Amino acid sequence: MNRRAFLRQICIASAMAIPCNALAAEFPEEEPQEQQEQYDLHVKDYISKMSHFDLAHPDDIILKDEELELLKNCTAKITRVMRTVGYGNFNLISVDQAFLFGRQYSRIGAFSTKEKEFLEKIFYYDADALGFYGDKPITAFTQTISRKDVIKIRHSGHYIFKGHPFEVWKEIKSALSSDVILTSGVRGVVKQFHLFLMKASSNGGNLSLASRSLAPPGYSFHGISDFDVGQKKYGEFNFTSRFTETRVFNKLNELGYLTLRYPRGNLLGVRYEPWHVKVSS
Repeated sequence: MNRRAFLRQICIASAMAIPCNALAAEFPEEEPQEQQEQYDLHVKDYISKMSHFDLAHPDDIILKDEELELLKNCTAKITRVMRTVGYGNFNLISVDQAFLFGRQYSRIGAFSTKEKEFLEKIFYYDADALGFYGDKPITAFTQTISRKDVIKIRHSGHYIFKGHPFEVWKEIKSALSSDVILTSGVRGVVKQFHLFLMKASSNGGNLSLASRSLAPPGYSFHGISDFDVGQKKYGEFNFTSRFTETRVFNKLNELGYLTLRYPRGNLLGVRYEPWHVKVSS
């Protein structure tokens, strides 16, 4: 099915209570009854998947055999890279640097040609096929992040890009003082790989399931601007819908800082993320 047509049908569905005038206006023509029924099935399927984002579904893309083994091996090696370079540094390193560390440190182990090719294949994989419909702000597998372009946030282990993202963070910090914490800032391609592959690996190689909770590598706006916030001493609940019960969420929402990248009922195939602050358009 055409991606834009699919999004249009989801937008039209009454179950998705979000603005959709622009998309509807772009596709004013009526669909034949048979095609309309097909779209309706896709819409119901989409809504079901987003309501149960952490469950497997019949048409999910799941890696098998050699590719599943490659997934596990790459996940393990990237985890060892993180432990070797340190949590904060890991947010910034590039794929080429990860490969270099693998060659330099026996406790990591060199990435094989097949493992490198597997990671590159995952990076350039069409995320639409996984059910992820967001934009891809990072198009280079070997993207690098310069330390001169970021600022480390004290006591967080995270970085924020200089310029507008940092100004937004300062305004948020000023409004909420010690109540608000930075739970995730700048993420290079390797960090996004780690999160995505860990989720897929822990769910039997299910790439579609992983994409409903985490943007695939290259598709995360953490790589160019966005960041996540949380309530101090709220732990893992900062990454659940319970975050909406916190003072931090309510205050930031009241002040207009939470222009969410993935709002409730979004059309991008991603679960609701009330903690994710959208910085760039």
